[in-house]
Amino acid sequence: MQQPSLDEMENFLRSLQDRICNALEAADGAAKFREDLWERPGGGGGRTRVIADGALLEKGGVNFSKVHGDQLPPSATAHRPELAGQTFTALGISLVLHSRNPYVPIVHMNYRFFSAGPVWWFGGGADLTPIYGFEEDARHFHGILKTACDRHDPGFYPRFKAWCDDYFTIRHRQEMRGIGGIFFDDLHGDASLLQAFWEDMANSFLDSYLPIVARRRDLAYGERERQFQLLRRGRYVEFNLVYDRGTLFGLQSGGRTESILMSLPPLAAWAYDWQGEAGSPEARLKEDFLTPRDWA
Repeated sequence: MQQPSLDEMENFLRSLQDRICNALEAADGAAKFREDLWERPGGGGGRTRVIADGALLEKGGVNFSKVHGDQLPPSATAHRPELAGQTFTALGISLVLHSRNPYVPIVHMNYRFFSAGPVWWFGGGADLTPIYGFEEDARHFHGILKTACDRHDPGFYPRFKAWCDDYFTIRHRQEMRGIGGIFFDDLHGDASLLQAFWEDMANSFLDSYLPIVARRRDLAYGERERQFQLLRRGRYVEFNLVYDRGTLFGLQSGGRTESILMSLPPLAAWAYDWQGEAGSPEARLKEDFLTPRDWA
């Protein structure tokens, strides 16, 4: 089976990183991205860009990486033991944004390609983690993703939406991390068709996120909303450090730790046995938003 062109995908992802960073700097209006170029011992490297202390973004990262090596880490071979001992190449873009205003949700996007020997696949997705739930925002985010999916296969959105709901679940809390989006992994078949789908989904990110920012960034908030934001960020940290396959792969494969952990918020909090007041917006988040729903 013909493999997609690594050079084409690398050029696409580098250009996408530039476009997203330019758009986010314009939206923030105050902060600029810091860029770090790095090399991975054993092969490859990347371009990490981090923004902090902005008018919109308290912290965010938009990373490109392309790494290769002679031995896959245990997290990659646990569900594919036939790949043990194979040389590998992995490239992708990964983005996480933590806003200053609690009414602007956390957003995550990741699109990647992986090959090991004769085996290759596409993976990725995007998901939204609101601190305070707004149905309008959830429907917009999912609607953009569904429209992009439907351009390629009407079966993609329901399949990858359900996959996302299951994957981004904090199992020890028995709740979803957020309102989901789409997630897919190990996707292989017609290389040109899948690459077109993968690129289209990645290109849809700004349309899915920036209109939500425009609606929420100027809403007034106080200490109550800020403290709830920190608690929900704590849940985000729990998922990323306990369950996230990308984080585990990066750390176990000898990736750059600062780039891998850029997804973590600048501040987070934990409170023993925290319970939202009945009928409050904080309680409504879990009751109405952190379970699977047909948003589109």
